[in-house]
Amino acid sequence: MRNRRPPAAPTARPRRDPRRASATARPAAQVSDAPRHGLARVLSKAGLCSRTEAARWIAEGRVTVDGRTINNPEFPIIDGRHVVHVDGRPLGAPRRLHIVLNKPRGLVTTAQDERGRDTVYRCFDGAGLPWLAPVGRLDKASEGLLLFSNDPQWAAQLTDPATGPDKTYHVQIDAIPDAAQLAALCTGVDDEGEFLRARQARLLRSGDKTAWLEVVLEEGRNRHIRRLLAAFNINVLRLVRVGIGRLPLGTLAKGAWRELEPHELELLAATADGAVADA
Repeated sequence: MRNRRPPAAPTARPRRDPRRASATARPAAQVSDAPRHGLARVLSKAGLCSRTEAARWIAEGRVTVDGRTINNPEFPIIDGRHVVHVDGRPLGAPRRLHIVLNKPRGLVTTAQDERGRDTVYRCFDGAGLPWLAPVGRLDKASEGLLLFSNDPQWAAQLTDPATGPDKTYHVQIDAIPDAAQLAALCTGVDDEGEFLRARQARLLRSGDKTAWLEVVLEEGRNRHIRRLLAAFNINVLRLVRVGIGRLPLGTLAKGAWRELEPHELELLAATADGAVADA
């Protein structure tokens, strides 16, 4: 009878140091959690251009990532990892500009109009300004205070219905409203499924057949004031935005523009409690 050796004791596996394991796993987690944004969005958020224009630059081969030309506007860019160049220059934060324009009547608030109409950017011809986006809108027939900036975060705060300041308009109408009609403007109406109202409406002055109102909006809808007054069979003859929050239009000439002063930026920040209107 052969003698059998007792089975060998199992070899003990070395225990892993949990501190080393967590340290090893952490970089992978950091990589997976790193913010990724499309290349065109990155250029737009940097304030260089609109996202549409960024896509065109990319298609034209003007943008490189880590030294390699990229033609895909959705190419994922990881914050802090990729180096982006435009026309051979590194992507950097441009100086933030905040512009106020006294918009003339007859210009549309867009960078390019598909119908070939003159746009508000005609007012900046020859100024050598960087790309600027309108902050809120005024329709073609409206005039007055219109803001522009290459600071997307600042613009988003002003145009957010929850944080944007009220807007004040002077409106010439083809009627002489009484107190009941002014109160009705503040009560509001339903217009094709949208509820329209004014926060304040008061009579400034009147003539034989026309009057000027001051209307304050806290929430802006497309052609808000025109539609609201039309619901009461009142037509708008002229509409001028004269203030955003505590920022007045002042004496700025028609078609003229200037940079906002630091104290004016503070005024806008301090009165952020309404919505940018599209009157």
